[in-house]
Amino acid sequence: MGRVAYVNGSYVPHSEAAVHIEDRGYQFADGVYEVTAVYKGILIDEQGHIDRLDRSLRELQIAWPVAPRVYGMLMREVMRRNRLSNGSIYQQVTRGVAPRNHNFPVGVSSTLVMTTTAKDLDTLLGGEPTQVITVPDIRWGRPDIKSIALLPNCLAKQKAGEAGCYEAWQLDGEGRVTEGTLSNAWIVSADGELVTRNANENAILNGITRQAVLELAQKANLRVVERPFSVEEALAAREAFLTSTTSFVKPVIRIDGKPVGDGKPGSVTRQLGALISERLAAAVA
Repeated sequence: MGRVAYVNGSYVPHSEAAVHIEDRGYQFADGVYEVTAVYKGILIDEQGHIDRLDRSLRELQIAWPVAPRVYGMLMREVMRRNRLSNGSIYQQVTRGVAPRNHNFPVGVSSTLVMTTTAKDLDTLLGGEPTQVITVPDIRWGRPDIKSIALLPNCLAKQKAGEAGCYEAWQLDGEGRVTEGTLSNAWIVSADGELVTRNANENAILNGITRQAVLELAQKANLRVVERPFSVEEALAAREAFLTSTTSFVKPVIRIDGKPVGDGKPGSVTRQLGALISERLAAAVA
């Protein structure tokens, strides 16, 4: 059986899934999305993703396409129909279909699409070291909303790939790291502080894995500071890593071609990666 997508109440072959040409997601990038990891048949951090989706929808004044209480049921049915054990579910909600006009339409229903991707998450949990480059952050002023308007992210991610790197860390006007194109950025400073950009200033997306790592770090009695940090501080740091829903905790050993620390994954990064693995194991136990 081939892949199956959910589109506005129907389960259809993935190759035939479509929305109307005047869907506002296509016309204006007027929508939001979430990506939820599935590990050994279990939705990971399900409520956290639903809560963040709710926030994004409220910030953009987009109505829920279905009752929030049935949203998880839809994800599980998409998992079942795709026989998904390990991977992720992509969910996208747009304002809906209406004649092209910049003003919000009245009386239209939101569009909901869900698709799945199979991935070997156990391999990703291994925390393979990676490299990043830095680029100016040219995104709109509300990256705290998980908007589908991702062209600046795509441009930066493409530049990283062309440089042989996994990710690009974006810099604000003062040269401080905001976040990656699809991940949150972290360092362990020269003073031993675990540092990541604070999420209360709308400069970054408050990643679900970011939140989990913060909680685990505090329980492990690590010194955690939520504040901006510069590229210079990152290069002088003991360690660096990134976090995301399906990358989990990924060591960063080079920034702009320059080594971080001794150029190998550090002890704090390895510790947090192990704690995330334990957390996932507990979720599926």
